[in-house]
Amino acid sequence: QVQLQESGGDSVQTGGSLRLSCAASGDTESTTYMAWFRQAPGKEREGVAAVSRLGITTFGDSVEGRFTAARDKNILYLQMNSLGPEDTAMYYCAASPLSDDLARQPHLRLVASRYPNWGQGTQVTVSS
Repeated sequence: QVQLQESGGDSVQTGGSLRLSCAASGDTESTTYMAWFRQAPGKEREGVAAVSRLGITTFGDSVEGRFTAARDKNILYLQMNSLGPEDTAMYYCAASPLSDDLARQPHLRLVASRYPNWGQGTQVTVSS
């Protein structure tokens, strides 16, 4: 089993930046795909960014152009720039082992149900 630990959440003002990290430990064979999701109160969990082991990234429409993601072996990063109140949410790290569906259909990498492993989350709050 893989354990995921997020860090870096904080409170910032509109226009600010934050960098989140997610460290994976344990069964790292289960981290072929790693992704960031976020969930605001009363809303569904939303896919933010996914990074494959080969470094291929997929971004959600609401963050493309503002957020970047990368991974260094089993650490996943999310650089968030030009933050706005709409980015306020709990941010979760997720991981999945190799999957034919995720390999062939990149859009599925932002679907929460495709990930069996999850961290506890880190809170990001953006004030106006």
